Amino acid sequence: MLFDPFTAPGLDLRNRVVMSPMTRNRAVVSSTPNALMAEYYAQRAGAGLIVTEGTSPSPNGLGYARIPGLFNASQATSWKVVTDAVHARGGRIVVQLMHTGRISNAANMPAGARIIGPVALAAAGEIHTDTGGMQAHDVPSAMTATDIQSTVAEYAHAAGLAIEAGFDGIELHAANGYLIEQFLNANVNTRGDAWGGSIEGRNRFALEVVRACVAAVGASRVGIRLSPHGAFNSTGTFPDVDAQYEALTRELSALHLGYLHLLDHSAMGAPAVPAALKARLRTLFQGPFILAGGFDAKTAESALLAAQADLIAFGRPFIANPDLVERMKLGAPLSQPDFSTFYTPEARGYTDYPALAG
Repeated sequence: MLFDPFTAPGLDLRNRVVMSPMTRNRAVVSSTPNALMAEYYAQRAGAGLIVTEGTSPSPNGLGYARIPGLFNASQATSWKVVTDAVHARGGRIVVQLMHTGRISNAANMPAGARIIGPVALAAAGEIHTDTGGMQAHDVPSAMTATDIQSTVAEYAHAAGLAIEAGFDGIELHAANGYLIEQFLNANVNTRGDAWGGSIEGRNRFALEVVRACVAAVGASRVGIRLSPHGAFNSTGTFPDVDAQYEALTRELSALHLGYLHLLDHSAMGAPAVPAALKARLRTLFQGPFILAGGFDAKTAESALLAAQADLIAFGRPFIANPDLVERMKLGAPLSQPDFSTFYTPEARGYTDYPALAG
């Protein structure tokens, strides 16, 4: 099944392999995609679907060094080079819209940008800056109702630019402790207003963003990535987390989104998403369902055969294996990535991994 085509509204895929979004930090000038990035994604166009690295819908969301944005015409024009390169090789590609929120430091931010979040509480830990090495996360400004409305509008604007840039759709990053999950997570979101304080309140921002993007580009072009029980970027589990994500998934299903992408980070040492919750969300979401987290070809095939998902996402194996799908088909050995080059700005460790000979 893994190598069979898959078709659904908004998705016409050559196989059921998804390339997971992975931050690679190669957008070295003005958060704008470049020819190196186009080459990287085109090399991996054998995936049924590529989800790009996290791409900010706002200057305020550029919390990491050298991550791309999609909030102006110049960026959209540059992304068009990427999408054209992928489409020329028969691939499909969506852009992951990722607003970092409080996961930021001022040294990484462009002039005039603000670090914002649900509350004025800095995330624990540090973040890399090119100018000063590792630095503590800065304290964000707590978002006002006006800030929230403006940010929702930024997401919708970015979604429209994505379609202009030739993307097949967008994925909203509501996982890994970035802005949308900062609102979803009760350990972070301690607001007492309409955007916090309850399951409905914590889910509100995510649903406002989703609805705005659906209105901008259509439901079948909008996917979303979730990571309940995740611990990344100072989140962590909390009481009623399962009930909250079940309520959120019901709402998302009613909107007829293009897909739901569920991430389990336990392969990297994080708490597992309980199997019962995965099964429950799979049942509740009446649309294409993607599972991600530590799969290989064998376990991916088993998950598909057991109807646990429609599509399976692979992350790090794609870094060192641009022809990952072909290697898995042949049962060929996989190349191992060089961790020291994951986030460096050069071609080394990015576009120089070879495909199988011949």
